Amino acid sequence: MKTISTTELETLLQSDETLNLIDVRETDEFSGGHIKQAKNVPLSEFGAKVDDLDRSKPIYVICAAGGRSMNASAYLDSLGFNVVNVDGGMMSWTGETV
Repeated sequence: MKTISTTELETLLQSDETLNLIDVRETDEFSGGHIKQAKNVPLSEFGAKVDDLDRSKPIYVICAAGGRSMNASAYLDSLGFNVVNVDGGMMSWTGETV
């Protein structure tokens, strides 16, 4: 499974605003501030929503610090998804949030 830093993610988002970014934090955490392009799929609901994810391009997964996104990424990887975990999560994100 691939990993990138939040700095690398920010660079990618500047060149591709349609990047497939999944934020696995819970809804209240997501509501408190998130990356504009992120779609919220809480880890607590992840298994039930995995079939709704777009397999046509890589999925970037982020959480608060990196633990939950690593678990979600490992799960997606085991299902054959092209997945990239974002190391450090939102705690390391220095870009804009909404």
